[in-house]
Amino acid sequence: MGAGSARAADTPAVLAGVSNSSVQIPDSLAQRGSTNFNDMGSWIWETNTFDRQTVRFWKLLEIPYSTKVTCARLRITGDNEYTLFLDGRELGRDAEWRHLYEYDITPLLTPGKHGLGVAVYNSFNEAGMVLGMRVGLENGQVIEVKSDETWLIVSEKVRGWEKRLEPEGSWRKAKILAAFGEQPWGVLDYIELVPPLQPVIIPFWQRGWFQITLLTVCGVVSLISFWLTTQLMVHKKEKELLLRERGRIARDIHDDLGLRVTQLVLQGEVAQSEWPAGSETRAQLDTMCEEAREALRAMDEVLWAINPRRDTLREFVTYVCGYAQKFLKSTPIQCVLDVDSGMSSTAFDLPLRRTLLLAVKEALNNAVKHSQATELHLKIRCQNKQLLLVVADNGKGFDPALANPERNGLTNMAQRMTEVGGSFHLTSQPGAGCRVEFNIPLTQARPSFSWWTRRWRAKPQIKPSSRKTAARAADTKET
Repeated sequence: MGAGSARAADTPAVLAGVSNSSVQIPDSLAQRGSTNFNDMGSWIWETNTFDRQTVRFWKLLEIPYSTKVTCARLRITGDNEYTLFLDGRELGRDAEWRHLYEYDITPLLTPGKHGLGVAVYNSFNEAGMVLGMRVGLENGQVIEVKSDETWLIVSEKVRGWEKRLEPEGSWRKAKILAAFGEQPWGVLDYIELVPPLQPVIIPFWQRGWFQITLLTVCGVVSLISFWLTTQLMVHKKEKELLLRERGRIARDIHDDLGLRVTQLVLQGEVAQSEWPAGSETRAQLDTMCEEAREALRAMDEVLWAINPRRDTLREFVTYVCGYAQKFLKSTPIQCVLDVDSGMSSTAFDLPLRRTLLLAVKEALNNAVKHSQATELHLKIRCQNKQLLLVVADNGKGFDPALANPERNGLTNMAQRMTEVGGSFHLTSQPGAGCRVEFNIPLTQARPSFSWWTRRWRAKPQIKPSSRKTAARAADTKET
């Protein structure tokens, strides 16, 4: 049995403060270390006493909800060593039974039920625990708690007994051994004042509601991340299957359908040679062979479009330049190419390159049919993640405001650019040639769900040459 002062334990909870009150408080409560021992209980213990024994005492304390605690003092000691609990929180412990230890627990008591627990260890010989507690309330009432036979002894098998607010039926009542001041312990008049327990404020991130909310949010985020990852994997797999299928279709068309059309051309040429020149049958065979060759060229274009190995910007530029030179070769128009030398192999998906190719073909076809030009510039630039493609000729030009509305060429080009999130600009005036500009993003743009937006974008943005041109267009419309 060693001597020493009681040690106060940290209290991991938000503690209520003491309310100011004008109620008269008894001296034994108002003055710490008072020599008034009338509020002390009796020495209590288990029915049987033996060496190296631990007994756990439990008592229910209830504070009325209609009032507040203004002052609370608790005195205790145990032979040989005690540990004091309040609502499962350790308040202090010590091993000098000859001293009384006084605790100021005012900040810890709030209206409602509280569980008092004391664990006492006996080294040898006599054993006991004595306690006295007085609680002053705001309404002037005083609650006394003393160690007596109303205390219950908790079985060693019970877990978390310090936090219990309701007893179990198997708990036994304590046994009174002697009144306070009687033998074998005698008079205990030395009081150790335990430093007041300071309230400990729990940060919000350590509170249960915050941790539960955080875990819930983390769980939801994890589920969403898992779902997005799964969707990404599915889309990636679908894209791989699509590319594989496109490659298979391209091979089948080339190896099967292309071979059959080529055989038709060869057979038509053989049949053509058997008829004399100038005959009607030979002319028909000439037409059939030419149509078959056109079909082969169209098939080559389709193969280029669906082949996944051509889904790059460099392949597109190479194909467009080759197509323009080949298309203008049989015309009096000279093709001048102005292309970035370092065109990258950035991905250029099928919808983008197919749409832009059809628009460029329309522009080249219009130049050959209507421009009467001698030179055509094909300019391709990659800037700010956008692809700029310009078709400009030095032909006779025209007045865009007077263009025939029944022709769908300009409208089709504008609509194609709108479908892929690009833009179309046409600049022309009589005697000054024509310039068609396509601007398209290198990534697929989001579709527009607004009908008014689609309608506005579908109209070609034409720059009239002058105010006189606009006036003539109005007069023509009225006529």
